[in-house]
Amino acid sequence: MAKHSIIDESHAFWNEVVHPFLAARFPAETAQMAAGVFGYGSEVLRLDDDYSTDHHFGLRVNVLLPAEVMASRGARIEDTLAEGLPASWRGRELREGYTRTKGVALASLQHHLRSTIGLEEAPNSHSQWLSIPEEDVMHVVAGEVWHDPSGRFSAVRAALAGYYPEEVRLRRLAHWCRYFSGMGVYALKRALLRDNELYASTTFARSLRWGVQMAFMLDRQYYPYDKWLTVMFHRLPRMGARLAAIVEEAPKLATPWDRKLDLLHQMSDVLDQAMVEDGLIAPHPRYKVSATSGYRLLESAYAELIRKCPADIRGIVPQWEQVHWEGFHSEFVSGVGLEDWRRMLLLEEYE
Repeated sequence: MAKHSIIDESHAFWNEVVHPFLAARFPAETAQMAAGVFGYGSEVLRLDDDYSTDHHFGLRVNVLLPAEVMASRGARIEDTLAEGLPASWRGRELREGYTRTKGVALASLQHHLRSTIGLEEAPNSHSQWLSIPEEDVMHVVAGEVWHDPSGRFSAVRAALAGYYPEEVRLRRLAHWCRYFSGMGVYALKRALLRDNELYASTTFARSLRWGVQMAFMLDRQYYPYDKWLTVMFHRLPRMGARLAAIVEEAPKLATPWDRKLDLLHQMSDVLDQAMVEDGLIAPHPRYKVSATSGYRLLESAYAELIRKCPADIRGIVPQWEQVHWEGFHSEFVSGVGLEDWRRMLLLEEYE
């Protein structure tokens, strides 16, 4: 049974309050809406807990409209919702956050897709797939959709949920091998040789993250935003169990630096073995660990994988930052009053 979440109460709120309210007043627009809980927040993954409640939390319905309908009727719908919805329902406050209307957030379908995957429809080329930050795919496919008569949003969700084309997966996996080995294991070894603990700390954290993200790629599952990475990693059907002990020990403060590096070497072997097992790279002999460069095993895999990629995408570096979301966020924050923004951040003045 799925863990109880605010998403369940939000579904009931939609069925009993919001949908009847909208259908009675805006029947044509309601027929073009997609509604559910999706996008951002722990609740879309049913991972909301007691800590989730301190900001942007409560009953929540996300509504998407075609851009032209949002432009012509969106403000009127929002005003009507603001006037007609209750302040609370069944003892729950209505969610307040990135929306003019508590409890219900309206946006255009195109805007939601642009602010997450950077496109206005499902990707239709390898280069478009590679332009999408992977964690932001989850902000489209996760959550629930309860109402979508046109099927437009559901079609995009289905296309993304089918996972990457294999050529795209290989290209992403290739570059993560490059990151993990060349910018990770090698860099950490050099940092330790030079007693550079600042660089060691940053490159170790990145390396562990890249290794865990590769585990998702090998199991053909999208990795989520970092704060949900651990719990979702342990649910992976194959790589979670294989890497669990490493991922448990490596980040502990009590684990010495030499041991941390050795654990990354072990992670290299586990990831490499899975790629051999899957036929992505050729079987090979064991290699020694260099005394000055560490264990750059996955850069060997990188060279094999990149040769399997179509020529037109070999030079395309996969997107790995949430650039589309950050663009939206900057526009949003620039339009919010400073006092409102500080309140959202839970910044309280000393008496």
